[in-house]
This record gives sequence, structure tokens and C-alpha cells, in this order.
Amino acid sequence: MSVTTAMGAALRRIQLGNALSAFGNGFTVPFLFVYVAQVRDLGANTAGMVLATFAVAALAVLPFIGRVIDRRGPLSVAVAGAVAAAVGSMGLGLAASEPLVIAAAGVLGAGIAAIQPALATLIVWCSTPITRSRAFATQFFLGNLGLGVGGLLGGLLVDTSAASSFVRLFAIDAVMFLVLGAAVATVRLERTPVFDDPVPTADERLGGSGGWRALLGHRAMVQLCVLGFVMFFACYGQFESGLSAFAVDVARISPSMLGIALAANTAAIVLAQFVVLKLVERRRRSRVMALVGLVWTVAWCAAGTTGLIPGSQAVGVTAIISAYALFGLGEAMLSPTVAPLVADLAPPSALGQYNSAFALVKQLALAVGPAAGGLMAGAGLYGAYIVTLVVCSLGITALALMLGSRLTAEQDNPLRAVAGAAVPAPRAASSDEVITAA
Repeated sequence: MSVTTAMGAALRRIQLGNALSAFGNGFTVPFLFVYVAQVRDLGANTAGMVLATFAVAALAVLPFIGRVIDRRGPLSVAVAGAVAAAVGSMGLGLAASEPLVIAAAGVLGAGIAAIQPALATLIVWCSTPITRSRAFATQFFLGNLGLGVGGLLGGLLVDTSAASSFVRLFAIDAVMFLVLGAAVATVRLERTPVFDDPVPTADERLGGSGGWRALLGHRAMVQLCVLGFVMFFACYGQFESGLSAFAVDVARISPSMLGIALAANTAAIVLAQFVVLKLVERRRRSRVMALVGLVWTVAWCAAGTTGLIPGSQAVGVTAIISAYALFGLGEAMLSPTVAPLVADLAPPSALGQYNSAFALVKQLALAVGPAAGGLMAGAGLYGAYIVTLVVCSLGITALALMLGSRLTAEQDNPLRAVAGAAVPAPRAASSDEVITAA
């Protein structure tokens, strides 16, 4: 089915709201630890608890939110998540005690956890198998661009000696979440509710009591989840712990240069996203993911060279910045690949469940990755650390090739799909209003 004018307009509205919410996040995320520990004078332990609360809240919400999305529709879930995130963000800005800060962090974490799979489901509704890769790539590009610009502007506004400057930052973040909620709330979709697959029976619906059992019986999805865990563990899970500690302790680069390395990661995504998209959208998804494993293997080897050439700060800086840039290149390759594949594996009645399950896997990796990296860094096991991440990256390649053997031609290469393939539509009982085309 071709993308209708209404679907295209809805997708643009969703993408704009997502970019603005990422822009708001950029004002607060880089400064959250400093804000709690120093500005509110609650200490590093409380700041660590706040960060842990985000993960715990997400892990508590994600196992159940997929069922809600499939029963109630993604529009209402995304709006509710945006409102909760706005309340949590504003609460963080106003809270001055440990219980209030932790409670606000929990509300914010739960809201964001609800937003992610709901938006992913909406993007699937507003796209076709042919256009889905570009839609998810655009979401990833705009999100990173918004986060980067927000971080730069937040750095100009922040003043660690004045709590009021942070209240301003959190207020901006809260407003951007409300903008996202408003953008999603006004979405109206016009589509023909045609399904390629038979309408599932009550026992087959993942929205029912057997949802997780049915999902765990889907071998291709389980393999993709395992692959996703290793991916997020080996990349995002190391940015804030093991890799940054390695860069400072082994490569001897300054914290300011570490900021430049993070900027290089964002720049690689922003500059390469649509160039990479043209190269990968006609390739088999499993082969693209396998190539990402090789790219990240080179990145970890580049970082590891700093431990083999002691005393050369120039080499260390170059190696670390190159590693972060290569991670960004790999991320740009994954954005049009992984999320669309999750959607194509999901039955129409279980799209929210599949999206939330994959988001749960990502959150688990983001919880385990920093802990494992931090422990190895704290013990000074940097050689073992690099070897572990090289093995994980090579494991991504092996797991991706294994996954490819379980995918159909249409799932592995969306451009082989029939141009008239259906887009999953909500059931008539959904609480979200969808205008049906004649």
C-alpha cells in the first residue's frame, strides 16, 4: 500500500514531536548527575540512585506496556507517557530532597519507557514495508540532532551556582514533552484496514494472557532480541562507564576531549545517516547488522591501541575519537534496520508487544552494560575489557548471520516485498480514532 497524504502528514507530526522532545532531553540529560549531586547537594550516592531509578522504572513498565498499546492503541499510550514524562521532568527541577528527586526520576523513567514503543508502533502505522527503513532512520537522525543541539544550548544556560538555572532547563524539557504529547494527540490516520495475515484468534493474540509465551516461541524474534542485547551492551552500554573510564585512565585524554569524542559520535550519525541509508536499504538486513559487528570490532581495536602505545597522547586522542565516530557509523546503519525488522516480524495484533519487548531488551543491556564495564574499569582490567568487547562485536556478526537464516526474503530485504503490502491497522475496538479510507 502506498503512503497516503494523511499518513505522511501524521508521520511528519510524530517525527517533529519526537525531535523536539529529544531537544528538551538535551537540556537535562548531560547535567543530571551534577545537578543532583552538587546543585541540590544530595551527594553522588543519591545521584547514582536517580540514574538507577530511571532503569528500574523502565524495567517495571516495559513488560506490560506492549499489551496496553495493542489493546488501547499507541496514540493514547504515547500521550499518557508524554504527560508523565513532563510531570517527572518538572518534578526533578523543583525537588530539593532525596525522596522527591527519586520519585520524580521514577515518573520520568516510566513515561519515557511508555513513549518509546508507542512511537515505534505509530511509525509502523504511518509507513509501509518499503518506506519503513527511511522513517526509522529519520526518527533516529532527528532524535540525535535534537539531543545534540539541546545539549549545546543547555551548556550555555547552565550555572552550577544557581539552582534556578536548572529549574529553567527542566521546565524546557517538560514543555517539549508536552509538545510531543500535543503533536501525537492531534494525529489522524487515514488508511485501509487490510491484513495480509489471517485475523488472529483469541488464543493467538499476544495482547492476551499468553502474550509473552507466544513471543518467546517466535524463534526469529528471540534471536533478534539476543542480538539486540549484545549490540546495546557492546555500544551504548559502555559510553558512560567502561569506555569513558578507559579513555581517561589509559588513553590519558582530558574530560574536555572526551566531550569532543561524544560530539564526534553524534556528528557521524548526523552526517552519515542518509548516505548510509541509501547504501543499506537495498541490502539484506542481516548482512547489514553483521557488518556493524565488524565496524565495532575495528572501533574497539582502535581504542585498544592506546594501551599498546603508551605516552603518546596524540595517538590516544585520535584513537578514542575515531572509535566514537565508528560507533556512530554503526548506529546509523542499525537505525533503518533493526526497528523495521521488529515490526516486520510482529503479527498485526502484537505490534506493541514486540516493540516493547525489544525496548525491554535494550533497557536490560543499558543496565547490565555500564555495571559490567564499570566493574572491569574499577578493577583495572582494561586489557580484558577490550578483549571482551571485541568478542562481543564479533558475536554480533555471527548472531546476525544466524538470524538471517531464519528470515524470509521479504523480512531480510524489505524492497522484495510486494508494493501493495498491507500496513497493520488497529482493531475496531481500539480507543484511538483512525479514519478509514473508502
